[in-house]
Amino acid sequence: MRNALARAGVSTVMSRGVRSGRIEVIEGARSRGFGPADADLRATVTVNDPAAWRGPLHGGLGLGEGYIEGLWETDDLVSLIRIAARELRDLDGLRGAVAKPRALLHRARKLVPENTRLGARRNISAHYDLGNDLFSTFLDERMMYSCAYFPRPDASLEEAQVAKLDRICEQLRLGPDNHLLEIGTGWGGMAIHAARKSGCRVTTTTISRAQHELASERVREAGLEGQVTVLLEDYRDLRGRFDRLVSVEMIEAVGWQYFDDYFRRCDELLTNDGLMLLQAITIDDRIYEVEKASRSFANTHVFPGGCLPSEGLIAASLARVTSMRQVWIDDITDHYPPTLAAWRERFLGAWERLRGHGYDERFRRLWDFYLSSSEAGFREHRIGDVQALFAKPGWK
Repeated sequence: MRNALARAGVSTVMSRGVRSGRIEVIEGARSRGFGPADADLRATVTVNDPAAWRGPLHGGLGLGEGYIEGLWETDDLVSLIRIAARELRDLDGLRGAVAKPRALLHRARKLVPENTRLGARRNISAHYDLGNDLFSTFLDERMMYSCAYFPRPDASLEEAQVAKLDRICEQLRLGPDNHLLEIGTGWGGMAIHAARKSGCRVTTTTISRAQHELASERVREAGLEGQVTVLLEDYRDLRGRFDRLVSVEMIEAVGWQYFDDYFRRCDELLTNDGLMLLQAITIDDRIYEVEKASRSFANTHVFPGGCLPSEGLIAASLARVTSMRQVWIDDITDHYPPTLAAWRERFLGAWERLRGHGYDERFRRLWDFYLSSSEAGFREHRIGDVQALFAKPGWK
């Protein structure tokens, strides 16, 4: 009965809501099309279990969980999610009564800080300690897990990641006399590149043990032990002063309760003539408050404790708790879809090897949905990515 009601409700919304894309739904011997037949953006959905219809009542989270469980399939996951993001907002009304108890519980939990030092380590470990072998299968050779910068449409992922690193070094005006602090080591790609390219000293920190272990090994292999220091410390516990600071897509793991603490600490760690470059995934200011209290697929299944800042929030926090000013910003959102498409292609291409390492089919479907929904979000500009340069008062 619940499945039938969900089918009727979702079908009604799709009938009047799908306008710029085409969704064909196949369920047993029945098929039905929604949207114009000649639409360029199109996807076919095969319903394997009637329970699949209940998923959209819980938004992207429910849709993704249904995919993980194999309740439905599609021939084009990215296009399907793009259409849903564009045109199926009327489902908000349908899912209100269904999702309200879960949403209220989630909002209550959100009032409790998740990213204390212990909570942050637990949340980071849940994602980044999944295994270095996993990430090495789909990232570039430097293992950069952030938006690349494609200097031309046919550039390879490797070329685009190097271009991104070069761009960061150039914006920071790095040279042999600088000491760069990196908050969020990843697997050492930024630190090693900056040290080699500019001759600067680098101190980099992570709270992921798996990342710390591999980054330290890579620094040793590069012969940079005297130039690059890899720490296993929370950014809140760092000591010292640095004239350059970089943080590439780490702020998303800080947690909304700690954005001011993060920027305040960055300000304290920089010398009076210092520069900070931030690369951040962002969300529109108009929906930030709603989204920070919502259960998304990403913060439930991929990045526990995560929260995307908005550009307005970053600017307000900077003005409120730091002496820094923004001197440059660039929107690089359009470079993320090709980055994610390359990751997804490599991940799926390496699946047989990953399965041999103990990753199961449910894990494959989870990551397929995560990478696809992220690509769709950037293509539709529901989320963005920016690089911003902040300067202390003494920088000229």
